[in-house]
Amino acid sequence: MHIYLPIAEMPANVLLFLGMGCAVGFLSGLFGVGGGFLMTPLLIFSGIPSAVAVGTGAAQIVASSVSGAVAQYRRNNVDIKMGVVLLAGGVVGSVIGVKMVRILRMAGQFDLFVALAYVTFLGVIGTLMLIESANAIQAARSGAPRARRQPGQHSWIHKLPFKMRFHRSKLYISALPPLMIGAFVGFLGAIMGAGGGFVMVPAMIYLLRVPTNVVVGTSLFQIVFVSAVTTVMHASENYSVDVVLALLLIVSGVVGAQYGAAAGARLKGEQLRLLLAALVLLVCARIGWDLVVTPPELFSITTSLGAPE
Repeated sequence: MHIYLPIAEMPANVLLFLGMGCAVGFLSGLFGVGGGFLMTPLLIFSGIPSAVAVGTGAAQIVASSVSGAVAQYRRNNVDIKMGVVLLAGGVVGSVIGVKMVRILRMAGQFDLFVALAYVTFLGVIGTLMLIESANAIQAARSGAPRARRQPGQHSWIHKLPFKMRFHRSKLYISALPPLMIGAFVGFLGAIMGAGGGFVMVPAMIYLLRVPTNVVVGTSLFQIVFVSAVTTVMHASENYSVDVVLALLLIVSGVVGAQYGAAAGARLKGEQLRLLLAALVLLVCARIGWDLVVTPPELFSITTSLGAPE
C-alpha cells in the first residue's frame, strides 16, 4: 500500500513507515530519548530528502515523547523544575538552530553537515557511554566496590552561582549547567532533527548527577516542548515538514512508546545505558559508511527542496 508524500514529492510504502514509527517510539519510551537520532537517519536511508527528514522527524518526536513522558510521569520519574530550566535553554538553542538550517540549505551544504554532525556526536557519546556502562556492569558482576559519587555530592558545579534546589533529583546546583545543556541540545535538535536525548541523557547522568530513573522522564519532558517549537519553526521558515508522513510516524510512534516505557521499567540503569550506547554506535557506523562509500551515481542534478528563493 503506497501513499504520495506532498512535501517530500515521492510515493511511500505505508506499512514501512508505520513499522518505522512504532520501532522508534518503542526505543523512545525505553531509553527516554526522542528517537530523532534514529528516525532522521532512517528516513534519509528510505529516500526522504534530508531537509524533510529533519523537519518531519521533529514532528514525530513530539508525539512519541508526549506518550513516553506521560508514562514516566505516572511513575513519578519527572523532575518538573529541572525540565523547565532545560526547556528555557532548549527554546533559545532551537531558534538559533533553525536559522542555521536555513543558511546551510542556501549554501548547499546541509546534507553533508547533517551527516558529519551525526557521525561526530554519536561516535563520541556512544563510545563514552559504552565504556562506562560496560565497566559498571563488570564491576557489579565481580562484586568489586565502586567509587561513585552520589546525587547531591559536591563537585565543581556547586561553585557556580544562581543555585536552585531540585527536590525530585535531590540536587542543589547552579541553574547554569542545565540551562546550557538545554540550549546545546535544542540547537542540535533543530539541525539534526533529533530530540537531543542522546546528548541530554548522558549529560544529566554524568555531569549533573541526576538519578537514572529521573533522567528518562525529565529528558522526555524537555524534548516534548523543544521539539514542538522546532517543528513549528521548520514548517513556517523552511517548509520542510511533510504532514502526511508525520501522521504515519506519529500514530505508530505513540503506540510503540507505551510498550517501550513498560519494558524500560524492567531493566537496570547500567543495562539501559549499555543498550543505548550500542544503538548509538550502530547508527553512527551506518551513517559513516555512507560518507566513505562510493555512491552509485557520482553526479546528479537536483533542486534544493523547500529552499528559500
